[in-house]
Amino acid sequence: MKKIRWGVLGVARIATAKVIPAMQRGDLTEIAAIASRDMAKADAAARDLNIPKAYGSYEELLADPEIDAIYNPLPNHLHVPWSIRAAEAGKHVLCEKPIGLTAAEAAELIAARDRTGKTIGEAFMIVCHPQWIRTMELAAAGRIGTKRAVIGSFGYFKLDPDNVRNIRAYGGGGLMDVGCYPIKAARMFFGEEPVRVWGSLVRDPNFGTDILASGLLEFPSGHCVFTCGTQVAPNQSMKFLGTTGSIEMEIPFNAVPDEVSRIHINDEVEEFPPCDQYTLQGDAFSRAILDGAPPPVPLEDAFANMKVIEALLRSAE
Repeated sequence: MKKIRWGVLGVARIATAKVIPAMQRGDLTEIAAIASRDMAKADAAARDLNIPKAYGSYEELLADPEIDAIYNPLPNHLHVPWSIRAAEAGKHVLCEKPIGLTAAEAAELIAARDRTGKTIGEAFMIVCHPQWIRTMELAAAGRIGTKRAVIGSFGYFKLDPDNVRNIRAYGGGGLMDVGCYPIKAARMFFGEEPVRVWGSLVRDPNFGTDILASGLLEFPSGHCVFTCGTQVAPNQSMKFLGTTGSIEMEIPFNAVPDEVSRIHINDEVEEFPPCDQYTLQGDAFSRAILDGAPPPVPLEDAFANMKVIEALLRSAE
């Protein structure tokens, strides 16, 4: 079976701790190279993760003719610039969420995709997890009646000033980092785009990033309310309400790979065998490359999610 040969830009923790090990277990994915602007870090990551090649610059990785696709987990402000450079170097690109800093940036990436003919998508891994696929199937089938509301939260506590999530110029802040999840979830659930939003932010006096963000999204068919933060007790929740029932996930976003996942539908519980959503995402994206099909989260969807984030920021300001 043909495997897509992947290169990774940077040694971000999400890549080295979660995504790379998961993709190495995939049927269609081979992590063939990793790059860092610090050669010692690239060498260390390659050694620890048994990756054949290490590069001391992103440019060297993009110039490697044996690399088919790039995984881009760089800080938010580098998502679009380096994804464009990767596409122009002839590579397919899976870029971490949020796709960029603005909807205009996302539009630039769409233009680069159309110009180069490469497969480019956003890395919202949840869309590949069976618990999310099943939740959307149940909702679409009318299991909870007519769709009415979505209620969500996602947050953690992190005070490190050097962490990219706390650097405003890098696209840090809770809304970008974790608020994008309930927004994406609500758009999936309703199958619509919001017509109006209201947002409220609390910013850290030193970082300038939003440490608490709440949003109300008004869809043609119902509402979504959510809160997210970077200086709150760790939490995540997602509940979908209809006229006759509800669906709630126990661990919606960071499902534990080696544990059973569960969703509650009214008074019933459905369980899903252990699986790694990053493995599933890597194989799904690789399959899209091989088949010439759209990726799990196309750039048009990423652009739409970015428009909602921007609207919430405008509302709050």
